[in-house]
Amino acid sequence: MQLKSKNKTFANISLTLAAATCALAAPAMAATPEPDSWNVDAGLLIYAESDDQVQAYEGALSITKQIDDERSINVKGVVDVLTGASPNGAVAQNRAQTFTRPSGNGSYTTAAGETPLDDTFKDTRVALSTQYQQQLNRLWLYSGGANVSKEYDYLALSINSALARDFNNRNTTASVGFSYAYDTIEPEGGIPNPGVSVDDPDNRLEDSETKQTLDLLFGLTQVINRQTLMQLNYSISDISGYQTDPFKILSVVDSNGWANDYVYENRPDQRTKQSLFWRTKYNLQPSGQVFDVSYRYFWDDWGMASHTIDTKWRMPLANSHFIEPHIRYYNQQAADFYQVYLDDGQPIPEYMTADYRLGELQTYTIGLKYGLPIAGNEFSVRLEYYLTQVSGDDSLAKGAGMSGVDLYPDKSAVMLQSFYRF
Repeated sequence: MQLKSKNKTFANISLTLAAATCALAAPAMAATPEPDSWNVDAGLLIYAESDDQVQAYEGALSITKQIDDERSINVKGVVDVLTGASPNGAVAQNRAQTFTRPSGNGSYTTAAGETPLDDTFKDTRVALSTQYQQQLNRLWLYSGGANVSKEYDYLALSINSALARDFNNRNTTASVGFSYAYDTIEPEGGIPNPGVSVDDPDNRLEDSETKQTLDLLFGLTQVINRQTLMQLNYSISDISGYQTDPFKILSVVDSNGWANDYVYENRPDQRTKQSLFWRTKYNLQPSGQVFDVSYRYFWDDWGMASHTIDTKWRMPLANSHFIEPHIRYYNQQAADFYQVYLDDGQPIPEYMTADYRLGELQTYTIGLKYGLPIAGNEFSVRLEYYLTQVSGDDSLAKGAGMSGVDLYPDKSAVMLQSFYRF
């Protein structure tokens, strides 16, 4: 379903440039793969939210073939299975609420005082990607690839390409890359008519919509000394087309706080996102510990802005074992058109959403990774706890309908990830 689909374009291009950067900027940090060699990476991720909400299971297999000293090719497959329930956007009430399913077939009921959850949240995603990398000469590295991802009602196609050049005795690397994605959204029941009641028989438009995304990324990596590597990136993304979540609604609330109707949300069909990213990796000699810290500032023309601080500290243990604590903090400003509900009797705004993911929030992640050698290969397992705290104006819980109701409930999740490289 689109409500949980994520645009993989920026991730793809970032990985492309990361590969180019690491290969050119720090050749002394890792051994060059042998020609005609194979590397296989296998991973498994289990993600579970509290209160029996979203649960995800993901398996990934990545195979890299080192063709010769200059060329390599990678093929990766991913399978995701998601189940559970997700907030539909309606506000909690001091009485039970019944909602029609997105398909129009059947309904589900939320108990009094509980956050309305859409229990139709289930899907399977299959993704396949390929990436080609070539050392054009001693100073230039090229990388390009393609990706296809298919869900029940969502098809994503993308291509990416990146070029990196080495300067300053191979201590400085400049990188540039792009990615283009074309997505097709075909929600069950069709595209809803925004601002129209979910019970209106004419609340559906066409069967499908499309979205196009163009990403550009510019990077600069500098080897400070034998222990320190620093990276700076600027990215800009232009998205045009359907960006509304067809499964999200808003409550229309009267002066006593009772929801008398529900309407479909609407988001602009144009968005420009930008970000600045800084990262430093420091190798503490002679212990072999690696400290990794990054900061990202993001902003867009929807009025959103965010700050992300991410730190990892890899500490080697005896016999090639290691542990890696991880702490991440994220702070987000709400979109201009975010609102918890609509007031009855007021004009329906052009753009509106009650999706907490576009609201004001903070997230905290804390985790630990443990790695060890198995049969000469690396195996690791990571356990993390993830907490989302949504912020807002508590005085909006008005009247008998919402008295004592938590409009901004916290969300937490546990993630378990295993990884094996051979």
